[in-house]
Amino acid sequence: MNPQSANFFVLTGGPGSGKTTVSNHLADLGYRCMPEAGRAVIRQQLGCGGVALPWNDKTAYARLMYERDMAAYQRASNMNGPVFFDRSIVDVIAYLQLEQLPIPEPLQTAASRYRYHKTAFIFPPWPQIYRSDQERRQDLPTAIATYHAMVKTYSQCGYALVRVPRLPVAQRAAFILNAIACGHGSKKDSGPG
Repeated sequence: MNPQSANFFVLTGGPGSGKTTVSNHLADLGYRCMPEAGRAVIRQQLGCGGVALPWNDKTAYARLMYERDMAAYQRASNMNGPVFFDRSIVDVIAYLQLEQLPIPEPLQTAASRYRYHKTAFIFPPWPQIYRSDQERRQDLPTAIATYHAMVKTYSQCGYALVRVPRLPVAQRAAFILNAIACGHGSKKDSGPG
């Protein structure tokens, strides 16, 4: 792990679990946060009439997410202090595995070479707050399956997962900051809570 990546903390989980809301809250507190690639790609593709969408060309969608995640990693390399990532390169691998699509060699290499902090924060499914919209078209069972894919893939890639409890946004952010301050968490995820 390069010294800088020790300050790169990933927020992951299934869609609709509250991670982007927490990432936005951390940004409001003054922390550096890298936005989620998936939503940005969907927004861009819908805007230009593109087909690199999760309900159209899943492989092209994954490629664009990977490119954005790599660009975010490179931008973060010039930043000091903790940087929070709303998803990461590892999420792209999990997405491809979930969709039973091949994982390109460059993506596998990138996941090995461009590492984040060994602890990632995972947001469990939360049916009470889950909402679909124009960009998030998955149903709740798909969101739950995505969560399980993230647990499996992050573990396969050598990351320890700390589950973020279902709490109000400010308390979830405080939980993450406290875990970082206390040695980056210690409890591994064992499934949905």
